[in-house]
Amino acid sequence: MDPRAQDVLLCDLCETDPLQYCCERCGINLCSDCVSKHFSDSSKKHKIAPYHIHRKFTPKYSKCRKHADEDCKLYCENCHIPVCSTCALFGEHKGHDISDILEKLGSKKQRIQKDLEELEKKIYPRYKEISSAAQTEKVEVETNYGKLATSADQQGEVWHREVTAIVNKRKADIVETKKTHISLLDKHADEITHRMTEIYQAILEMKNILDTNDISLTSTYKSRNDEFNKLPPTIKVTLPSLSPPTINTETLNEMFGLLTSLSVTTVGSLLADPCHTATIDTGYNKLLSVSCLSEDQVWTRGNNETMKLLNLQSKLLTSIHTKSGRQPRDIAVTRDGNLVYTDTSNNTVNLIKNKKIRTVITLQGWGPRSVCCTAANHLLVTMVSDDVKQSKVVRYSGSTETQSIQFDDQSRPFYSSDYYNKYISENKNLDICVADWSARAVVVVNQSGKLRFRYTGHPSNTKQSFNPAGITTDSQSHILTADRDNNRIHILDQDGQFLRYIHCDLESPWGLCVDIRNNLFVAEYYTAKVKKIQYL
Repeated sequence: MDPRAQDVLLCDLCETDPLQYCCERCGINLCSDCVSKHFSDSSKKHKIAPYHIHRKFTPKYSKCRKHADEDCKLYCENCHIPVCSTCALFGEHKGHDISDILEKLGSKKQRIQKDLEELEKKIYPRYKEISSAAQTEKVEVETNYGKLATSADQQGEVWHREVTAIVNKRKADIVETKKTHISLLDKHADEITHRMTEIYQAILEMKNILDTNDISLTSTYKSRNDEFNKLPPTIKVTLPSLSPPTINTETLNEMFGLLTSLSVTTVGSLLADPCHTATIDTGYNKLLSVSCLSEDQVWTRGNNETMKLLNLQSKLLTSIHTKSGRQPRDIAVTRDGNLVYTDTSNNTVNLIKNKKIRTVITLQGWGPRSVCCTAANHLLVTMVSDDVKQSKVVRYSGSTETQSIQFDDQSRPFYSSDYYNKYISENKNLDICVADWSARAVVVVNQSGKLRFRYTGHPSNTKQSFNPAGITTDSQSHILTADRDNNRIHILDQDGQFLRYIHCDLESPWGLCVDIRNNLFVAEYYTAKVKKIQYL
Protein backbone atom coordinates (compact mmCIF):
# COMPACT_ATOMS: atom_id res chain seq x y z
CA MET A 1 0.00 0.00 0.00
CA ASP A 2 1.28 3.44 -0.85
CA PRO A 3 2.21 5.08 2.50
CA ARG A 4 1.09 8.42 1.14
CA ALA A 5 -2.48 7.10 1.15
CA GLN A 6 -2.41 7.07 4.95
CA ASP A 7 -2.16 10.88 4.91
CA VAL A 8 -5.33 11.31 2.86
CA LEU A 9 -8.35 12.18 5.01
CA LEU A 10 -11.52 10.52 3.77
CA CYS A 11 -15.16 11.57 3.79
CA ASP A 12 -17.03 10.55 6.97
CA LEU A 13 -20.08 9.43 4.94
CA CYS A 14 -18.75 7.41 1.99
CA GLU A 15 -15.33 6.70 3.53
CA THR A 16 -13.84 6.41 0.02
CA ASP A 17 -13.34 9.88 -1.46
CA PRO A 18 -11.01 12.55 0.00
CA LEU A 19 -12.81 15.13 2.13
CA GLN A 20 -13.14 18.64 0.76
CA TYR A 21 -15.82 20.23 2.96
CA CYS A 22 -17.12 20.10 6.50
CA CYS A 23 -20.43 20.94 8.15
CA GLU A 24 -19.62 23.37 10.97
CA ARG A 25 -22.97 22.71 12.67
CA CYS A 26 -22.78 18.90 12.63
CA GLY A 27 -19.02 18.50 12.85
CA ILE A 28 -18.88 16.07 9.94
CA ASN A 29 -16.34 15.95 7.11
CA LEU A 30 -17.65 15.51 3.56
CA CYS A 31 -16.47 14.94 -0.01
CA SER A 32 -18.04 17.01 -2.78
CA ASP A 33 -20.45 14.20 -3.80
CA CYS A 34 -21.76 13.74 -0.25
CA VAL A 35 -22.57 17.42 0.42
CA SER A 36 -25.99 17.10 -1.25
CA LYS A 37 -26.71 13.89 0.69
CA HIS A 38 -25.93 15.66 3.96
CA PHE A 39 -28.26 18.53 3.05
CA SER A 40 -31.07 16.00 2.52
CA ASP A 41 -31.32 15.75 6.33
CA SER A 42 -33.65 18.70 6.89
CA SER A 43 -34.00 18.10 10.65
CA LYS A 44 -30.96 20.31 11.23
CA LYS A 45 -29.56 23.50 9.86
CA HIS A 46 -26.29 22.97 8.10
CA LYS A 47 -23.36 25.25 7.40
CA ILE A 48 -20.90 23.95 4.82
CA ALA A 49 -17.36 25.33 4.58
CA PRO A 50 -14.17 24.18 2.83
CA TYR A 51 -12.29 21.74 5.06
CA HIS A 52 -9.01 23.64 4.97
CA ILE A 53 -10.75 26.68 6.45
CA HIS A 54 -12.30 24.75 9.32
CA ARG A 55 -9.53 22.29 10.10
CA LYS A 56 -5.82 22.78 10.53
CA PHE A 57 -6.15 26.37 9.48
CA THR A 58 -4.56 29.27 11.37
CA PRO A 59 -5.77 32.54 9.95
CA LYS A 60 -3.25 35.32 9.43
CA TYR A 61 -5.11 38.50 10.11
CA SER A 62 -4.01 41.87 8.86
CA LYS A 63 -3.39 44.63 11.40
CA CYS A 64 -5.67 47.65 11.56
CA ARG A 65 -4.00 50.79 10.22
CA LYS A 66 -5.66 52.96 12.87
CA HIS A 67 -5.44 50.54 15.80
CA ALA A 68 -2.08 48.85 15.47
CA ASP A 69 -2.71 46.38 18.30
CA GLU A 70 -5.94 45.01 16.82
CA ASP A 71 -6.43 42.34 14.16
CA CYS A 72 -8.92 42.86 11.33
CA LYS A 73 -11.23 39.95 12.12
CA LEU A 74 -14.33 41.51 10.56
CA TYR A 75 -15.28 42.41 6.99
CA CYS A 76 -17.13 45.56 5.93
CA GLU A 77 -19.60 44.67 3.18
CA ASN A 78 -20.08 48.35 2.30
CA CYS A 79 -16.42 49.17 1.83
CA HIS A 80 -15.28 45.63 0.86
CA ILE A 81 -12.26 45.65 3.20
CA PRO A 82 -11.19 43.86 6.41
CA VAL A 83 -11.74 45.95 9.58
CA CYS A 84 -11.10 45.59 13.31
CA SER A 85 -13.88 45.49 15.90
CA THR A 86 -13.16 49.04 17.13
CA CYS A 87 -13.56 50.49 13.65
CA ALA A 88 -16.73 48.44 13.14
CA LEU A 89 -18.33 49.50 16.41
CA PHE A 90 -17.09 53.02 16.96
CA GLY A 91 -15.08 54.16 13.97
CA GLU A 92 -15.73 55.07 10.36
CA HIS A 93 -17.43 51.71 9.66
CA LYS A 94 -20.05 52.15 12.38
CA GLY A 95 -23.49 51.31 10.99
CA HIS A 96 -22.08 49.43 8.00
CA ASP A 97 -22.95 45.83 7.22
CA ILE A 98 -20.32 43.79 9.02
CA SER A 99 -19.62 40.07 8.63
CA ASP A 100 -17.14 37.60 10.03
CA ILE A 101 -14.00 37.67 7.93
CA LEU A 102 -13.53 33.90 8.12
CA GLU A 103 -16.99 33.38 6.66
CA LYS A 104 -16.13 35.89 3.95
CA LEU A 105 -12.85 34.12 3.40
CA GLY A 106 -14.69 30.83 3.08
CA SER A 107 -17.07 32.15 0.42
CA LYS A 108 -14.19 33.85 -1.39
CA LYS A 109 -12.18 30.65 -1.42
CA GLN A 110 -15.22 28.73 -2.65
CA ARG A 111 -15.39 31.18 -5.55
CA ILE A 112 -11.66 30.79 -6.10
CA GLN A 113 -12.10 27.01 -6.06
CA LYS A 114 -14.90 27.31 -8.62
CA ASP A 115 -12.78 29.60 -10.81
CA LEU A 116 -9.85 27.22 -10.45
CA GLU A 117 -11.92 24.26 -11.58
CA GLU A 118 -13.27 26.22 -14.55
CA LEU A 119 -9.78 27.31 -15.55
CA GLU A 120 -8.35 23.79 -15.20
CA LYS A 121 -11.22 21.84 -16.72
CA LYS A 122 -12.70 24.18 -19.33
CA ILE A 123 -10.74 27.31 -20.17
CA TYR A 124 -7.13 26.07 -20.13
CA PRO A 125 -7.92 22.91 -22.18
CA ARG A 126 -9.56 25.10 -24.80
CA TYR A 127 -6.47 27.30 -24.97
CA LYS A 128 -4.42 24.14 -25.42
CA GLU A 129 -6.69 23.12 -28.29
CA ILE A 130 -6.34 26.56 -29.87
CA SER A 131 -2.55 26.44 -29.43
CA SER A 132 -2.41 22.97 -30.97
CA ALA A 133 -4.61 24.14 -33.84
CA ALA A 134 -2.29 27.12 -34.39
CA GLN A 135 0.75 24.83 -34.58
CA THR A 136 -1.09 22.54 -36.98
CA GLU A 137 -2.06 25.54 -39.08
CA LYS A 138 1.57 26.67 -39.14
CA VAL A 139 2.59 23.30 -40.61
CA GLU A 140 -0.25 23.57 -43.12
CA VAL A 141 0.89 27.09 -44.03
CA GLU A 142 4.41 25.83 -44.78
CA THR A 143 2.94 23.07 -46.94
CA ASN A 144 0.52 25.36 -48.74
CA TYR A 145 3.16 28.00 -49.52
CA GLY A 146 5.33 25.21 -50.90
CA LYS A 147 2.41 24.19 -53.10
CA LEU A 148 2.04 27.81 -54.27
CA ALA A 149 5.72 27.92 -55.28
CA THR A 150 5.37 24.58 -57.07
CA SER A 151 2.27 25.89 -58.81
CA ALA A 152 4.22 28.95 -60.01
CA ASP A 153 6.97 26.65 -61.37
CA GLN A 154 4.40 24.49 -63.11
CA GLN A 155 2.73 27.55 -64.59
CA GLY A 156 6.15 28.71 -65.81
CA GLU A 157 6.77 25.34 -67.44
CA VAL A 158 3.38 25.54 -69.16
CA TRP A 159 4.22 29.01 -70.44
CA HIS A 160 7.64 27.87 -71.61
CA ARG A 161 6.06 25.02 -73.57
CA GLU A 162 3.47 27.35 -75.05
CA VAL A 163 6.09 29.98 -75.98
CA THR A 164 8.34 27.30 -77.57
CA ALA A 165 5.36 25.94 -79.53
CA ILE A 166 4.45 29.45 -80.71
CA VAL A 167 8.06 30.22 -81.75
CA ASN A 168 8.31 26.91 -83.67
CA LYS A 169 4.98 27.64 -85.38
CA ARG A 170 6.11 31.12 -86.40
CA LYS A 171 9.39 29.75 -87.78
CA ALA A 172 7.50 27.09 -89.75
CA ASP A 173 5.20 29.82 -91.12
CA ILE A 174 8.28 31.85 -92.15
CA VAL A 175 9.72 28.86 -94.04
CA GLU A 176 6.41 28.25 -95.88
CA THR A 177 6.08 31.95 -96.74
CA LYS A 178 9.65 32.01 -98.05
CA LYS A 179 8.94 28.98 -100.26
CA THR A 180 5.90 30.73 -101.72
CA HIS A 181 7.89 33.91 -102.31
CA ILE A 182 10.76 32.07 -104.06
CA SER A 183 8.28 30.10 -106.17
CA LEU A 184 6.65 33.33 -107.36
CA LEU A 185 10.04 34.82 -108.26
CA ASP A 186 11.12 31.61 -110.04
CA LYS A 187 7.94 31.59 -112.12
CA HIS A 188 8.41 35.24 -113.04
CA ALA A 189 12.06 34.63 -113.97
CA ASP A 190 11.04 31.69 -116.17
CA GLU A 191 8.51 33.82 -118.02
CA ILE A 192 11.12 36.56 -118.66
CA THR A 193 13.70 34.00 -119.79
CA HIS A 194 11.19 32.51 -122.19
CA ARG A 195 10.40 35.95 -123.69
CA MET A 196 14.10 36.77 -123.98
CA THR A 197 14.59 33.53 -125.90
CA GLU A 198 11.83 34.53 -128.29
CA ILE A 199 13.38 38.00 -128.78
CA TYR A 200 16.82 36.50 -129.41
CA GLN A 201 15.31 34.13 -131.97
CA ALA A 202 13.57 37.06 -133.71
CA ILE A 203 16.88 38.96 -133.87
CA LEU A 204 18.57 36.00 -135.56
CA GLU A 205 15.75 35.66 -138.09
CA MET A 206 15.87 39.37 -138.99
CA LYS A 207 19.66 39.29 -139.48
CA ASN A 208 19.22 36.30 -141.73
CA ILE A 209 16.65 38.16 -143.85
CA LEU A 210 18.93 41.18 -144.18
CA ASP A 211 21.81 38.94 -145.27
CA THR A 212 19.81 37.11 -148.00
CA ASN A 213 18.35 38.10 -151.38
CA ASP A 214 15.43 35.69 -150.93
CA ILE A 215 12.41 37.80 -151.84
CA SER A 216 9.94 35.31 -150.27
CA LEU A 217 11.56 35.60 -146.81
CA THR A 218 11.51 39.38 -146.99
CA SER A 219 7.88 39.53 -148.17
CA THR A 220 6.63 37.23 -145.37
CA TYR A 221 8.35 39.14 -142.56
CA LYS A 222 6.03 40.36 -139.80
CA SER A 223 7.26 42.68 -137.10
CA ARG A 224 6.87 41.57 -133.45
CA ASN A 225 8.37 44.69 -131.93
CA ASP A 226 4.96 45.91 -130.72
CA GLU A 227 4.53 42.61 -128.95
CA PHE A 228 8.00 42.71 -127.45
CA ASN A 229 7.59 46.37 -126.47
CA LYS A 230 4.91 45.25 -124.01
CA LEU A 231 7.27 44.55 -121.14
CA PRO A 232 6.20 41.87 -118.66
CA PRO A 233 4.66 43.17 -115.41
CA THR A 234 6.97 43.67 -112.52
CA ILE A 235 6.08 41.48 -109.53
CA LYS A 236 6.43 43.32 -106.26
CA VAL A 237 6.11 41.11 -103.22
CA THR A 238 6.08 42.78 -99.82
CA LEU A 239 8.17 40.89 -97.39
CA PRO A 240 6.25 39.66 -94.32
CA SER A 241 7.31 41.01 -90.96
CA LEU A 242 7.08 39.81 -87.39
CA SER A 243 5.72 42.65 -85.31
CA PRO A 244 5.34 41.50 -81.70
CA PRO A 245 3.26 43.83 -79.55
CA THR A 246 4.81 45.75 -76.71
CA ILE A 247 4.79 43.51 -73.67
CA ASN A 248 2.48 44.90 -71.02
CA THR A 249 3.88 43.60 -67.74
CA GLU A 250 0.62 44.14 -65.90
CA THR A 251 -1.35 42.20 -68.50
CA LEU A 252 1.31 39.49 -68.53
CA ASN A 253 1.05 39.20 -64.74
CA GLU A 254 -2.70 38.86 -64.96
CA MET A 255 -2.39 36.21 -67.67
CA PHE A 256 0.12 34.29 -65.58
CA GLY A 257 -2.16 34.46 -62.55
CA LEU A 258 -2.06 36.94 -59.71
CA LEU A 259 -1.32 35.99 -56.12
CA THR A 260 -4.17 37.18 -53.96
CA SER A 261 -3.28 39.38 -51.03
CA LEU A 262 -2.97 37.92 -47.57
CA SER A 263 -6.31 38.23 -45.81
CA VAL A 264 -6.23 38.19 -42.03
CA THR A 265 -9.49 37.96 -40.10
CA THR A 266 -10.12 37.38 -36.42
CA VAL A 267 -12.32 34.32 -36.17
CA GLY A 268 -14.82 34.38 -33.34
CA SER A 269 -14.53 31.37 -31.11
CA LEU A 270 -17.49 29.25 -30.07
CA LEU A 271 -18.78 29.94 -26.59
CA ALA A 272 -18.30 27.11 -24.12
CA ASP A 273 -21.89 27.65 -22.98
CA PRO A 274 -24.18 29.19 -25.61
CA CYS A 275 -26.80 31.41 -23.96
CA HIS A 276 -30.45 31.99 -24.73
CA THR A 277 -31.02 35.78 -24.90
CA ALA A 278 -34.63 36.24 -26.11
CA THR A 279 -37.84 34.37 -26.91
CA ILE A 280 -40.44 35.38 -29.49
CA ASP A 281 -43.97 33.93 -29.26
CA THR A 282 -45.23 33.73 -32.85
CA GLY A 283 -48.81 32.65 -32.18
CA TYR A 284 -48.78 29.78 -34.68
CA ASN A 285 -49.88 26.26 -33.79
CA LYS A 286 -46.68 24.96 -35.41
CA LEU A 287 -43.67 26.96 -36.52
CA LEU A 288 -41.60 25.95 -39.53
CA SER A 289 -39.36 28.79 -40.74
CA VAL A 290 -37.64 31.92 -39.50
CA SER A 291 -35.64 34.43 -41.56
CA CYS A 292 -33.75 37.44 -40.17
CA LEU A 293 -34.61 40.90 -41.40
CA SER A 294 -32.40 42.56 -38.76
CA GLU A 295 -30.95 41.92 -35.30
CA ASP A 296 -34.33 42.40 -33.66
CA GLN A 297 -36.87 41.62 -36.40
CA VAL A 298 -37.62 38.24 -37.99
CA TRP A 299 -40.03 36.93 -40.59
CA THR A 300 -41.80 33.69 -39.64
CA ARG A 301 -44.08 31.19 -41.31
CA GLY A 302 -46.20 28.53 -39.66
CA ASN A 303 -49.01 26.17 -40.55
CA ASN A 304 -51.33 28.71 -42.18
CA GLU A 305 -51.29 31.19 -45.05
CA THR A 306 -49.98 34.13 -42.97
CA MET A 307 -46.36 35.26 -42.83
CA LYS A 308 -45.54 37.44 -39.81
CA LEU A 309 -42.83 40.02 -39.11
CA LEU A 310 -42.16 40.12 -35.35
CA ASN A 311 -39.73 41.91 -33.04
CA LEU A 312 -37.94 40.49 -30.00
CA GLN A 313 -40.86 41.48 -27.77
CA SER A 314 -43.23 39.28 -29.86
CA LYS A 315 -44.93 42.39 -31.26
CA LEU A 316 -46.51 41.85 -34.67
CA LEU A 317 -45.10 44.47 -37.05
CA THR A 318 -46.48 43.22 -40.37
CA SER A 319 -48.49 40.24 -41.59
CA ILE A 320 -48.95 39.18 -45.22
CA HIS A 321 -51.16 36.45 -46.68
CA THR A 322 -50.03 34.35 -49.63
CA LYS A 323 -51.56 35.17 -53.00
CA SER A 324 -53.03 31.65 -53.26
CA GLY A 325 -54.44 31.63 -49.74
CA ARG A 326 -52.44 28.46 -49.04
CA GLN A 327 -49.61 27.81 -46.62
CA PRO A 328 -46.20 28.98 -47.92
CA ARG A 329 -43.59 26.24 -48.25
CA ASP A 330 -40.61 28.37 -47.20
CA ILE A 331 -39.51 31.97 -46.77
CA ALA A 332 -36.28 33.94 -47.19
CA VAL A 333 -35.18 37.57 -46.98
CA THR A 334 -33.34 39.03 -50.00
CA ARG A 335 -30.21 41.20 -49.82
CA ASP A 336 -32.32 44.36 -50.13
CA GLY A 337 -34.73 43.32 -47.36
CA ASN A 338 -37.66 41.98 -49.38
CA LEU A 339 -39.42 38.73 -48.56
CA VAL A 340 -39.50 35.71 -50.88
CA TYR A 341 -41.77 32.70 -50.40
CA THR A 342 -42.41 29.44 -52.24
CA ASP A 343 -45.91 28.11 -52.89
CA THR A 344 -46.45 24.48 -53.83
CA SER A 345 -50.18 24.98 -54.49
CA ASN A 346 -49.35 26.72 -57.77
CA ASN A 347 -45.61 25.88 -58.10
CA THR A 348 -44.44 29.48 -57.83
CA VAL A 349 -41.74 31.56 -56.19
CA ASN A 350 -43.01 34.98 -55.15
CA LEU A 351 -41.41 38.28 -54.14
CA ILE A 352 -43.05 40.67 -51.66
CA LYS A 353 -42.00 44.30 -51.98
CA ASN A 354 -43.88 47.15 -50.30
CA LYS A 355 -46.53 44.59 -49.29
CA LYS A 356 -47.21 43.80 -52.97
CA ILE A 357 -46.78 40.22 -54.16
CA ARG A 358 -45.20 39.52 -57.55
CA THR A 359 -44.67 36.02 -58.96
CA VAL A 360 -41.09 35.84 -60.24
CA ILE A 361 -40.84 32.11 -61.08
CA THR A 362 -43.49 29.66 -62.27
CA LEU A 363 -42.37 26.04 -62.55
CA GLN A 364 -43.62 23.37 -64.94
CA GLY A 365 -43.33 19.74 -63.86
CA TRP A 366 -41.57 20.69 -60.64
CA GLY A 367 -42.69 21.90 -57.23
CA PRO A 368 -40.59 24.41 -55.24
CA ARG A 369 -39.62 23.60 -51.68
CA SER A 370 -37.04 25.73 -49.84
CA VAL A 371 -35.41 28.97 -50.96
CA CYS A 372 -32.44 31.14 -49.95
CA CYS A 373 -30.90 34.34 -51.25
CA THR A 374 -27.19 34.29 -52.20
CA ALA A 375 -24.43 36.86 -51.78
CA ALA A 376 -24.90 37.75 -55.47
CA ASN A 377 -28.64 38.30 -54.82
CA HIS A 378 -29.53 35.16 -56.75
CA LEU A 379 -32.17 32.71 -55.54
CA LEU A 380 -31.36 29.06 -54.83
CA VAL A 381 -34.48 26.88 -54.86
CA THR A 382 -34.79 23.21 -53.91
CA MET A 383 -37.50 21.45 -55.90
CA VAL A 384 -39.09 18.05 -56.45
CA SER A 385 -40.58 16.70 -59.68
CA ASP A 386 -44.35 16.34 -59.86
CA ASP A 387 -44.01 12.54 -59.87
CA VAL A 388 -41.81 12.82 -56.73
CA LYS A 389 -39.00 10.85 -58.39
CA GLN A 390 -36.36 13.56 -58.73
CA SER A 391 -34.93 16.40 -56.66
CA LYS A 392 -32.58 19.22 -57.60
CA VAL A 393 -31.30 22.68 -56.72
CA VAL A 394 -31.77 25.47 -59.25
CA ARG A 395 -30.15 28.92 -59.26
CA TYR A 396 -32.09 31.90 -60.60
CA SER A 397 -30.94 35.36 -61.55
CA GLY A 398 -34.21 37.23 -61.44
CA SER A 399 -36.58 34.90 -63.29
CA THR A 400 -33.85 33.28 -65.39
CA GLU A 401 -32.52 29.83 -64.57
CA THR A 402 -28.71 29.95 -64.61
CA GLN A 403 -27.68 26.66 -62.97
CA SER A 404 -29.15 23.26 -62.16
CA ILE A 405 -27.56 20.90 -59.61
CA GLN A 406 -28.89 17.35 -59.57
CA PHE A 407 -26.27 14.67 -60.32
CA ASP A 408 -22.64 13.95 -59.39
CA ASP A 409 -19.86 12.96 -61.82
CA GLN A 410 -21.18 9.39 -61.92
CA SER A 411 -24.72 10.58 -62.74
CA ARG A 412 -25.93 9.68 -59.26
CA PRO A 413 -28.49 12.02 -57.66
CA PHE A 414 -27.20 14.31 -54.91
CA TYR A 415 -30.50 14.46 -53.05
CA SER A 416 -33.26 12.07 -51.99
CA SER A 417 -36.59 12.25 -53.80
CA ASP A 418 -39.64 12.77 -51.61
CA TYR A 419 -42.22 15.34 -50.61
CA TYR A 420 -40.27 16.76 -47.64
CA ASN A 421 -38.48 20.09 -47.65
CA LYS A 422 -34.77 20.17 -48.28
CA TYR A 423 -33.68 23.38 -46.58
CA ILE A 424 -30.89 25.31 -48.27
CA SER A 425 -28.27 27.95 -47.46
CA GLU A 426 -25.24 29.44 -49.21
CA ASN A 427 -22.01 29.57 -47.18
CA LYS A 428 -19.52 32.45 -47.18
CA ASN A 429 -17.17 30.41 -49.41
CA LEU A 430 -20.12 30.10 -51.87
CA ASP A 431 -20.70 26.41 -51.09
CA ILE A 432 -24.34 25.33 -51.40
CA CYS A 433 -25.53 23.52 -48.25
CA VAL A 434 -28.68 21.39 -48.24
CA ALA A 435 -30.24 19.66 -45.23
CA ASP A 436 -31.73 16.47 -46.68
CA TRP A 437 -34.16 15.12 -44.06
CA SER A 438 -34.91 11.79 -45.72
CA ALA A 439 -31.27 11.10 -46.61
CA ARG A 440 -30.28 11.92 -43.00
CA ALA A 441 -27.47 14.04 -44.34
CA VAL A 442 -26.24 17.54 -44.96
CA VAL A 443 -25.09 17.64 -48.60
CA VAL A 444 -22.59 20.35 -49.55
CA VAL A 445 -21.47 21.14 -53.11
CA ASN A 446 -19.25 23.98 -54.32
CA GLN A 447 -20.55 26.83 -56.45
CA SER A 448 -19.90 24.78 -59.61
CA GLY A 449 -22.07 21.94 -58.31
CA LYS A 450 -19.24 19.52 -57.44
CA LEU A 451 -19.71 17.46 -54.27
CA ARG A 452 -17.53 18.61 -51.35
CA PHE A 453 -18.84 16.37 -48.57
CA ARG A 454 -21.80 14.72 -46.87
CA TYR A 455 -22.31 15.04 -43.11
CA THR A 456 -24.42 12.26 -41.57
CA GLY A 457 -24.12 13.14 -37.88
CA HIS A 458 -21.40 12.95 -35.27
CA PRO A 459 -19.31 9.79 -35.96
CA SER A 460 -19.42 8.71 -32.31
CA ASN A 461 -23.21 8.85 -32.17
CA THR A 462 -24.56 5.57 -33.52
CA LYS A 463 -27.69 5.23 -31.36
CA GLN A 464 -29.60 8.44 -32.17
CA SER A 465 -30.95 9.08 -35.66
CA PHE A 466 -29.91 12.25 -37.49
CA ASN A 467 -32.63 13.97 -39.49
CA PRO A 468 -31.55 17.53 -40.30
CA ALA A 469 -34.28 20.12 -40.76
CA GLY A 470 -33.38 23.81 -41.07
CA ILE A 471 -29.90 24.92 -42.08
CA THR A 472 -27.99 28.22 -42.01
CA THR A 473 -24.42 29.56 -42.12
CA ASP A 474 -22.60 32.41 -40.37
CA SER A 475 -19.81 34.91 -41.06
CA GLN A 476 -17.17 32.37 -39.95
CA SER A 477 -18.40 29.85 -42.60
CA HIS A 478 -19.82 27.61 -39.88
CA ILE A 479 -22.70 25.41 -40.98
CA LEU A 480 -25.54 25.06 -38.45
CA THR A 481 -28.30 22.52 -38.88
CA ALA A 482 -31.30 21.66 -36.70
CA ASP A 483 -31.54 18.13 -35.30
CA ARG A 484 -35.23 18.24 -34.39
CA ASP A 485 -35.63 14.72 -33.02
CA ASN A 486 -32.68 15.19 -30.62
CA ASN A 487 -33.46 18.80 -29.59
CA ARG A 488 -30.13 20.29 -30.60
CA ILE A 489 -28.19 22.16 -33.25
CA HIS A 490 -25.07 20.74 -34.93
CA ILE A 491 -22.24 23.19 -35.73
CA LEU A 492 -19.80 22.17 -38.49
CA ASP A 493 -16.85 23.94 -40.02
CA GLN A 494 -16.87 24.70 -43.75
CA ASP A 495 -15.23 21.33 -44.49
CA GLY A 496 -17.86 19.30 -42.65
CA GLN A 497 -15.95 18.67 -39.42
CA PHE A 498 -18.19 18.51 -36.33
CA LEU A 499 -17.39 21.28 -33.83
CA ARG A 500 -20.06 21.09 -31.13
CA TYR A 501 -23.77 20.91 -30.24
CA ILE A 502 -26.05 23.73 -29.10
CA HIS A 503 -28.74 22.61 -26.65
CA CYS A 504 -30.08 25.64 -24.71
CA ASP A 505 -33.24 23.71 -23.68
CA LEU A 506 -34.43 23.59 -27.28
CA GLU A 507 -37.67 21.76 -28.06
CA SER A 508 -38.01 20.36 -31.59
CA PRO A 509 -35.85 22.97 -33.37
CA TRP A 510 -36.76 23.32 -37.04
CA GLY A 511 -36.10 26.56 -38.95
CA LEU A 512 -32.82 28.47 -38.50
CA CYS A 513 -31.30 31.81 -39.44
CA VAL A 514 -28.30 33.90 -38.34
CA ASP A 515 -28.25 37.70 -38.21
CA ILE A 516 -25.32 39.98 -39.16
CA ARG A 517 -23.89 39.71 -35.62
CA ASN A 518 -23.94 35.91 -35.66
CA ASN A 519 -26.92 35.57 -33.31
CA LEU A 520 -28.78 32.35 -34.01
CA PHE A 521 -32.58 32.35 -34.29
CA VAL A 522 -34.24 28.95 -33.85
CA ALA A 523 -37.87 28.19 -34.76
CA GLU A 524 -39.28 25.53 -32.42
CA TYR A 525 -41.81 23.35 -34.21
CA TYR A 526 -44.30 22.50 -31.45
CA THR A 527 -43.93 25.48 -29.09
CA ALA A 528 -44.13 27.88 -32.07
CA LYS A 529 -41.51 30.06 -30.40
CA VAL A 530 -38.37 31.62 -31.86
CA LYS A 531 -35.35 31.52 -29.55
CA LYS A 532 -32.44 33.89 -29.99
CA ILE A 533 -29.11 32.28 -29.00
CA GLN A 534 -25.61 33.72 -28.68
CA TYR A 535 -23.05 31.02 -29.50
CA LEU A 536 -19.99 32.99 -30.72
